[in-house]
Amino acid sequence: MGALGTISFFVALILVIVIHEAAHFGVAKAFGIKVTEFFVGFGPKIWSTHKGETEVGFKWIPAGGYVKIAGMSPYEEIPPEDVDRVYGAKPRWQRALVIVAGPATHFVLAFLCFALWLAFVGSIPARSPVIATVAPTLRGVESPASAAGLRPGDRIVAIGDIEDPTAEELVGYTRRNADTPITLRIERDDETIPVTLTPVLATVAGEEVARIGVDLSGRLPVGVLGSITGAGSEVGSSVVRTVEGVGRIFGPSGIGRVVELVATDAPREPEDPQSVVGVGRVAGAIASEGHFGDMLYLFAIVNIFVGFLNLLPLPPFDGGHLALLAIEKLRGGRPVDMRKVMPISAVVAAFFILFTAAVVWVDIVKPPV
Repeated sequence: MGALGTISFFVALILVIVIHEAAHFGVAKAFGIKVTEFFVGFGPKIWSTHKGETEVGFKWIPAGGYVKIAGMSPYEEIPPEDVDRVYGAKPRWQRALVIVAGPATHFVLAFLCFALWLAFVGSIPARSPVIATVAPTLRGVESPASAAGLRPGDRIVAIGDIEDPTAEELVGYTRRNADTPITLRIERDDETIPVTLTPVLATVAGEEVARIGVDLSGRLPVGVLGSITGAGSEVGSSVVRTVEGVGRIFGPSGIGRVVELVATDAPREPEDPQSVVGVGRVAGAIASEGHFGDMLYLFAIVNIFVGFLNLLPLPPFDGGHLALLAIEKLRGGRPVDMRKVMPISAVVAAFFILFTAAVVWVDIVKPPV
């Protein structure tokens, strides 16, 4: 199952690349801009064919994809008959839409993945946790939760004097009351039921702690409307986390950390960056636990990250092209000389290629525990 999850993740990632590039292609064609190539991957060609005036196909390095839009390269020779069909000949707003179409697909896909995840899997509530499973026994005898009649799907709305507890508050209260009766209020089928039970000591990660014998990772159905509003909220909060994460990963401390991981025997930490190799491994772990639905959440997060990264105002990213259009407007419509931008693009591309290769290497030789 783990291998199936990993393969599914990479297949979906290739599909996302196709959708991203297809958005650039579709908007460009809608505005009458000539597109000469549409490839998934980079490097030597595996296979290609012509669809009208566009060559489409696959290349050997599956690290992305691209469309070649006429007029975007300063060194391209434009036939006289195509002068009016090149990128630079179109109004600035049309060029902006061509560029933004690609990154926009990632946020749309993230929204759809979040909505499907909420509708069909459900979210783990931050408060009043839902019981996922009830352990039949603890230390060879019936668990307190089982003896009290707790069931999967029960929602714990109070424990002791704590109303609407978080999972952490519930665990903390339980551990402070070993061998002492405690009272829970359970919500089940629109009824609120008081339950009294006594936590018992059990071994968790080598430590003796008080437990009642429940897993609090249960899901809460949200309905159609809830999945739509919840998906919007998840996209917003994920963008905020992504902005913070990108600043941390590509800041001085993040770059230094990657260098340390590559050059020394420093152990891997959970907060260290992961490449597609590491994320693919996470997808495999999720699938191996039987939680295929949670891959929708993982895929949504990946799309938010890729979409935001593409919008960074640096060439050759899409955001770099948008920045050049903004500079052109500030210059009174005078276009930027792309030959002067090419060296910057090369430096940025080289940095990200080296950084990505380093993180892939770390993922292979120092996989997260």
